[in-house]
Amino acid sequence: MATSSPRRALLIAGPTASGKSALALKLAHERGGAIVNADALQVYGELRILSARPSVVEEAMVPHRLYGHVSGREAYSVGRWLADARRALKEAWGAGLVPVITGGTGLYFRALEEGLAEVPPVASEVREKWRNFAGDLQAELARRDRHAAGLLNPNDRQRLIRALEVVESTGRPLSHWQQEARSAAALAGIAVERRFIDVAREELYARAEARFDAMMAAGAIEEVRPLMGLDPALPMMKAIGVPELSAHLRGETSLAEAVAKAKTATRHYIKRQLTWWRGQMGHWSRPC
Repeated sequence: MATSSPRRALLIAGPTASGKSALALKLAHERGGAIVNADALQVYGELRILSARPSVVEEAMVPHRLYGHVSGREAYSVGRWLADARRALKEAWGAGLVPVITGGTGLYFRALEEGLAEVPPVASEVREKWRNFAGDLQAELARRDRHAAGLLNPNDRQRLIRALEVVESTGRPLSHWQQEARSAAALAGIAVERRFIDVAREELYARAEARFDAMMAAGAIEEVRPLMGLDPALPMMKAIGVPELSAHLRGETSLAEAVAKAKTATRHYIKRQLTWWRGQMGHWSRPC
């Protein structure tokens, strides 16, 4: 049954193996929703198993959007996802459905809520000037953009340089361009509910390892086999399980070694996800 409020959205985020997809399916069914993927690997058609995409049966239960809709033989950017997500949201609202955006890619959620700042190109001479600057970057920034200088860590050279490049090249601080992006963001003016699935780290590790064993039983090796020979720099080729199982298929490691390395990589990935989200989720409700 479609909701009577077509201008709402539900965001469900969390680390891998936390149960995001199951919760999204439950709430989409209860609220009359359409699930929109916000996972950077589940967009690739070649990776149903190793990306833990919803099953065909699950996809048939409620509308699913942006799952397996692009080829892993091409790079897929945050900008492209945001454009696709805007279309998916418009389609859902037009049908009277609540978009349920779910995934573990934090940059996708940030782009959805804050937009992507369209900063004019920085002049090459300005870029070179600040990237080769040997003095006190924060002091230089304070003279031009005191607000930004107060927010940035003195040791965060990359962000200090970026702020200096922008303000000198455009005459406006980076915050100006970011505010413009936020005002035009896909969810600007929308009633948004946010849920972060918080699971103890050791439990996540156990779930992820059990899930990888299930992936192996479901045919993960056969999913990787057709990918052999593709450019290893492609984002899809860096998905956990792809490089490890590729090494096994090339005869470089045993299957047991490949599985163990993939599970270790998953643990490291979960740790990075938790670190990122804990620094970004102040306005998200938790636990879930």
